Amino acid sequence: MARLGMVIDLHKCVGCGACEIACKNENNVDRDMFWSHHLIRTTGVFPNVNYEFVPTLCNHCDNASCVKACPTKAMHKDSQGLTLNDPNKCIGCKSCMLACPYGVISFNAKEPHGFWRDNTILIDKGTSSGKETADEVGEKIPYYNPHRAITYAGIRPKGIVEKCTLCDHRLAKGEEPYCVSSCPADARTVGDFDDSNSEVNKLLGQYGFKQLKPYAGTQPKVYYIRHY
Repeated sequence: MARLGMVIDLHKCVGCGACEIACKNENNVDRDMFWSHHLIRTTGVFPNVNYEFVPTLCNHCDNASCVKACPTKAMHKDSQGLTLNDPNKCIGCKSCMLACPYGVISFNAKEPHGFWRDNTILIDKGTSSGKETADEVGEKIPYYNPHRAITYAGIRPKGIVEKCTLCDHRLAKGEEPYCVSSCPADARTVGDFDDSNSEVNKLLGQYGFKQLKPYAGTQPKVYYIRHY
């Protein structure tokens, strides 16, 4: 058993969005849908203005409200403490979305990646349509990552929810989540919070931490240290 989670160092984070792009490519996430995203807040009055950029993802909560709300047990906790969704059990009722206080669960209201089935040409004789591009490279979506399908549907179907899995398919091979390894500032650290000697626990002990909406009682396992 383990309690995997993440520490994000806001002092190192530069707000570049590399984590969001990496997540989309690794997990074949559709446009207008984000497993990895961010919050932006500006406070104060010029010239005394404070700007905050806070990266977000599924918090893989110990007391996950989405798991409690799911009527089919599609949303569940695994042996590593990850909060995962079983697409074969999900009925698309959105109970998990309503229960999640962080807004990190998305719903596939239509068949995903419709751009790559679209025959629309923006510039006649100047550009290709999405479908032409997909047909030419021989893929349903040109940037499809087949490794995502090792533990979870490579492309999630219409009518179910989806969210960050902390790249469980990469963890299974001893690799870091792609958002972690792709961060140019090394702002993200993943580890086991049940291991007192883990790097994540050392960081929390050194700097202290804050969490998003701790009052929600979900016991999130994404911790933020220092300041942006």
